Formats: sequence, structure tokens, C-alpha cells
Amino acid sequence: MSNYNLGNFSKAAQSGSQYILAPLPYANNALEPVVSANTLSFHYGKHHKTYVDNLNNLVANSDLAGKSLEEIIKASAGQADKAAIFNNAAQVWNHMFYWHSLKPNGGGEPTGTLKQKIEASFGSIENCKKEFAQAAVTQFGSGWAWLVVDGGKITVAKTGNAESPITKNLRPLLTIDVWEHAYYLDYQNRRADYVNMILDKLVNWDFAAANLE
Repeated sequence: MSNYNLGNFSKAAQSGSQYILAPLPYANNALEPVVSANTLSFHYGKHHKTYVDNLNNLVANSDLAGKSLEEIIKASAGQADKAAIFNNAAQVWNHMFYWHSLKPNGGGEPTGTLKQKIEASFGSIENCKKEFAQAAVTQFGSGWAWLVVDGGKITVAKTGNAESPITKNLRPLLTIDVWEHAYYLDYQNRRADYVNMILDKLVNWDFAAANLE
């Protein structure tokens, strides 16, 4: 996928009318030592897979069967009777976005247009990283920290549980998963250490640049 937008994620997560566990963009051990193969195998192979399986069961024989992830998320957001469907569809999408937000030998700084826009919005790349990390560390309970485009400006957002910026007309560029299962086997309660290691060693600025286009 050259453009990592929601539509492409929707396609990658479907096979006919069934939702599938889309392959990781790297091997289970490719993110070590920041994210261990043990953590990735549980996170992807158990948690992410469970969301996919739940979604298939929840939408079977419903009016949402066969719809794209994007369509399901939009149709179920804020609907109390569709909360379980929203939670599982959004978590499938959020996790796919998270896997691509990371890459082996990532980190460093963005370049080109993305760098210019970040500097215009935050003053510096370092300030952007600090605000992104702060959002991740201070998200109470389970959830996500996001780098997003809001009205032409790049900013930081955080969401609880399965919520996603795409329900708020924001364009996500990157995300950090701060559900405990994303880091607890490797970092226990040291969420800040996990977040800082992600930003220093794994964050995929190329992915963010592709989402900016």
C-alpha cells in the first residue's frame, strides 16, 4: 500500500464478506528490543485477532455484513445498540494503523513537507515529540495517542478505549497504542519508557508522510 488511508486498510482487512487478520508489515521479532516478539505475538495474534473474530460474529446476517471497516465505523459510532460492533471494527482499524506507525530502525526525524508542517505547528520536531509523548502518557486508562491533521494544522489528540480520530473528521498520521497489553510484558507499569522508546527507535515518519498526502 503506497497510501495508507482508511480505504486501503478497509480493503486489506476484508476477503469477500469476511474480515481477516491482515498481515503484519514485518516479522514478529523485527521490533526488538523495543517491542519483544513475545509482546507482538500476543498483541497481534491474540488481541487483534479477537477483534477480527468478534466483528465477523457481530455483523453476520446484519445490515452491516460485507461493509468496509470505514462504513461500519461511521454507521456504528455513537450508537448505543451498535457499541460492540463499533468497538471491534474500530479496534481492527486502530491496530492496523498502529502496526504501520512502527517500523524497524525507525525514529529520528521526518523530512520534507512533513517536517515543515510539524515545525510550523509545534515550533520544532522535539516539541512535537514531547506533546505526542505527553498525550500517550496521560491518556487515562486504555486508549491511543495520535498525531493528526486538524483543519490544515498538525496537532496531537488522544482517545479512550476504541475511539478514533476518524469519527471526528481528523486525519490520523501516526498512533501509539497505550492499552496495557501493548507494553506490559516488556515494560510493566512504565508506560513512559515504552512511549519514549517507540518515538526514539520505531516511529515510522514515512508512514506519517504518506498519510499527509
